[in-house]
Amino acid sequence: MVRVPSPRQRVKPEVMSPVGGFPQLKAAVEAGADAVFFGVNPLQGDRRADGTGAGFHARAKVGFEAEALPDIMRDLHGRGVMAFVTFNVLVFDRELRDAERQLIHLAESGVDALIVQDLGVAKLAREICPDLPIHGSTQMSITSAEGAELARRFGASRVVLGRELSLQDIGRIARATDMELETFVHGALCVSYSGQCFSSEAWGGRSANRGQCAQACRLPYEMIVDGEYRDLGDARYLLSPGDLYALHQVPELVRIGVDCLKIEGRYKDAEFVALTTAAYRKAVDEAWADLPLSVTRQEEQDLEQVYSRGLGPHFMAGTNHQTVVRGRAPRHRGVRVGTVTGLTERGVLVSLTENVKPGDGLVFDPANWRKPQGKEEGGFVYQVNDAPGGSRQAESQVELRFGRGAIDPSRIRVGDPVWRTQDPSLNARVKPLLDAADPVYTRPVSAHFVGHVGQVPTLTLTDEQGRSVTVSAETPLSEARNRALDEATLTEQLGKLGGTGFHLAELTADLRGAAFLPVSALNALRREAADQLTEVRRQLPERRAAPHLQHSLAAVAPSHDLHSMVHEPKLHVLVRTPEQLDAALEQRPDSITLDYLELYGLKPSVERVKAAGIPVRVASPRILKPTEQNLQKFLLSLEAGILVRSGGLLEGLQGVNGPQLIGDFSLNTANVLTARGLLDMGLTRLTPTHDLNAQQIAELAGLVGPERLEVIAYQHLPVFHTEHCVFCRFLSEGTDYTNCGHPCESHRVALRDEKGVSHPVMADVGCRNTVFEGRPQVAGTHLQDWLGAGLRDFRLEFVHETPEQVREVIQTHRAFLNGEISGVQLEARLAQVTDQGVTEGSLFVPDGFDVLPPLPML
Repeated sequence: MVRVPSPRQRVKPEVMSPVGGFPQLKAAVEAGADAVFFGVNPLQGDRRADGTGAGFHARAKVGFEAEALPDIMRDLHGRGVMAFVTFNVLVFDRELRDAERQLIHLAESGVDALIVQDLGVAKLAREICPDLPIHGSTQMSITSAEGAELARRFGASRVVLGRELSLQDIGRIARATDMELETFVHGALCVSYSGQCFSSEAWGGRSANRGQCAQACRLPYEMIVDGEYRDLGDARYLLSPGDLYALHQVPELVRIGVDCLKIEGRYKDAEFVALTTAAYRKAVDEAWADLPLSVTRQEEQDLEQVYSRGLGPHFMAGTNHQTVVRGRAPRHRGVRVGTVTGLTERGVLVSLTENVKPGDGLVFDPANWRKPQGKEEGGFVYQVNDAPGGSRQAESQVELRFGRGAIDPSRIRVGDPVWRTQDPSLNARVKPLLDAADPVYTRPVSAHFVGHVGQVPTLTLTDEQGRSVTVSAETPLSEARNRALDEATLTEQLGKLGGTGFHLAELTADLRGAAFLPVSALNALRREAADQLTEVRRQLPERRAAPHLQHSLAAVAPSHDLHSMVHEPKLHVLVRTPEQLDAALEQRPDSITLDYLELYGLKPSVERVKAAGIPVRVASPRILKPTEQNLQKFLLSLEAGILVRSGGLLEGLQGVNGPQLIGDFSLNTANVLTARGLLDMGLTRLTPTHDLNAQQIAELAGLVGPERLEVIAYQHLPVFHTEHCVFCRFLSEGTDYTNCGHPCESHRVALRDEKGVSHPVMADVGCRNTVFEGRPQVAGTHLQDWLGAGLRDFRLEFVHETPEQVREVIQTHRAFLNGEISGVQLEARLAQVTDQGVTEGSLFVPDGFDVLPPLPML
């Protein structure tokens, strides 16, 4: 249940910048970031012999060394900048001890907050150091006030909202919870909800929830509609969204009361960090002062130039499926500068819409080629000439010449768009922020000067957070013979704070008598006060951090013999169509779960399963937004068990009596701490995250109790779960569910990859799409080990299977559980039943997996 919030206080939002290294760190500070976020690599002592080790942040290729962190924190705090460290991956049981050591080090190093994905780790971090703020990562898939409250339950004081929320959604959440709210305003958009993408796991043995995203969304796909290829023209990258650009939404975000505006891009360079930070710094300052946004065309073009796949507010401005994914290209495009109109003997004729100059880097976008071969043509401009012959088709037409052999003219066509991917003049505009010797962005201080004739003068400097220092001169003030010390002189001299991280915002003075103080002495007071205040700001906070993992493990240890409650194996079947339900009812599994696109047919199907005497469950959506909370009441009205896929729904169901609750994979349970925390919220059983391999699932069963897990033995791995609707985008002219004509109800769609595998796409009741792995993932070779670990509840999930295939899959698994066939034989039979073969997928156990020992409970 959502607690009644206290009134949300209007605060000036922090501007938070991404940092991948020291150049980006300097750029963020000088451009005016209030906070930065970055990852920290493992302590040297936690690294294995080959130098590797668990780094618990989602950008594995960048980050700072753990040993350098205290000095980094001192320097940042001296400049008035906070640092939030990303601990935003799922943590496995075997890593919990390393995680604890790193959490203690981060707390003692003075970080201002941890950004955490794993619920159990968030709770552990809060127990290790109660004074260290925990922020729930966007990887928690938080899209409602209930989701925010779930994060609070596990120790968070702030949550980073999903990037698929509109301004209206954010406002509703802000009114319903007093949790601090953070939202992304700029940078790359994942097509999948953060924390709900398993494409890297399915296709590369890498986990996006572990910082190893393979960016399968940026690859080309073909659309298969009702079994036939659908020509989509130049749209090939059907899952590659543009980049978020919400500068014009900043005033509304300030009005709503969002606490922090976040820029994505820890892999971006220092130029990107400097330009984006400066733009949002100015926008927040103007909005807070109730001034209109003053961004210039050049500033907006610079943001587009430094990195852009196509900028737009996208979901923040409301759903429009025609704009989020254009589909022409998956990479940085920069600024469109014109269109090809012809070729000359030595160059390319282009009709320009923007100025182009020698040194610019251009790329020619093949407008009419369905499948471009090799890299796109492009290069650096050598000359910009008037169109030859003295007669221009348009005033803007020019001839562009490139270095010898830089481009192949035969691959450039009339009508090709031309993009500027690099602009040398941009470097000159950003250089002052990158190469400054002295601080560029400074923080305000107030000064109070006390000068009484005959007494030692004092100067007090106070920063924006109320920290003060007071310094005194060495000798008392004497009577002035000529010009006495006054406020004008004080303002002039004390305002000379160049070379420090401060600027004088306010001066007060207590002057008695006509006092004399040499300018040199006044300047010395100013320098000493500024130095002392900087040192005060640089001090690390005193925190109490102590190991707590052993106590936490003792608290979650099973209280009974792990195998004392083992029952006969059960098969739970999940179906998505009435036809599949017919086949499942014939086979009489131990339960049937209904996961239907539309709600109208759900109640009759529930009644059919009840009438057959089979336990029935209904699957909830994985995402629930503020306007979709009535779905909870509908699900409860069915008087069936609920397969809970949303953390917000689980929070909303607290205190509700009645249905059996099973937690699904999307709750991202990767370790015993998270499992026990969720089970204590009323779940009967829990399905582990797909980030665990088969052996890790067996080990988790030993830690939490096998009777508390329900594992999936057959499924099409849900590789993408996205707000973007490919049905609406490519099969209609509509913008959302109100005008798309609902092609999802009348067409069967799959996306075919470059290897020829077709991946089914289905929509849920909220019009969100799930792209499923085309080949079913089969646990055949691991089932015997799972049985040996005490696991007895196995689920079979179907997507586009026919009724005949449903029957065969159920019967084959039943034959295995009856001892009639082996796991290898089971897998071989299923490979014959399915259309595209089978895969071991995320269950694969890599060689050398036993390098780390399993986690002992005590």
